[in-house]
Amino acid sequence: MGEARGRGTTSHGGRGLRRAALVVSVAALVAVALATWALLRPAPDVGREPEGREEAEAAPAASPEEPGPEELREGLGIVEDYRPSLSHGEKGPEHQRYIVLHDTEVDAEPQAIVSSWDASGNGVAAHFVVGRDGTVVQCVPLDEIAHHAGYGDTGHNELYGIEEDGRDDMAGTVPVGEWASDYGMNAWSVGIEMVHVGGAMDYTPEQLEALDGLIAYIDAYYGFESDIIDHKAWRSGNSDTSPEFAGYLESYRTTRTHDGEAA
Repeated sequence: MGEARGRGTTSHGGRGLRRAALVVSVAALVAVALATWALLRPAPDVGREPEGREEAEAAPAASPEEPGPEELREGLGIVEDYRPSLSHGEKGPEHQRYIVLHDTEVDAEPQAIVSSWDASGNGVAAHFVVGRDGTVVQCVPLDEIAHHAGYGDTGHNELYGIEEDGRDDMAGTVPVGEWASDYGMNAWSVGIEMVHVGGAMDYTPEQLEALDGLIAYIDAYYGFESDIIDHKAWRSGNSDTSPEFAGYLESYRTTRTHDGEAA
């Protein structure tokens, strides 16, 4: 009986050990499963940026829409005083290369200057006249040729990459000599006259601001920026523009404004 009791004790003890081992194994498997779930579950939203925030911040801010030519023209309040006698041929956008700046060398209202050009009978005029109070008068459409530049230094057609292609009727032109035999600039440019007398007055803030706006309008009208020169760059020795305009001219060439602040 004692031996039998011993075997029974051993059997019950083995079952207990196996049961305990099973419990431990199950507990271990549960622990592993819980740890795995903790690692794989999504992180809480605390401190997390809302979805799409990064993309929204990375996208560039929309820039304000730039004004079109109609809006720019309206802002200038351009006075239209078209004179057929001052137009000399067709000049579409494919023939636009330069904006040529001039001084009137006479102090008068823009409308009076246009009337004097028309009355002279020689056909000379610029597309625009900018008065000292900022008034802008246009007497030749942008898609037509105005006789504002005349003859230029011999060789300047090639220098400026233009040609005399027959579009300019050259009505009323008078040669000035062999040193200035090229006549291409009128057909490839827009002319702007500023009411100013060299050495006798300053350019007014209103006039310069109007010129800023006029250049911006011409750029918008054609959809590109034309090179800006003054008249004496085309024909050396010419009086306009005056020496006091030199600083402004450089600013217009680099920023297209009179004060060096890009529009």
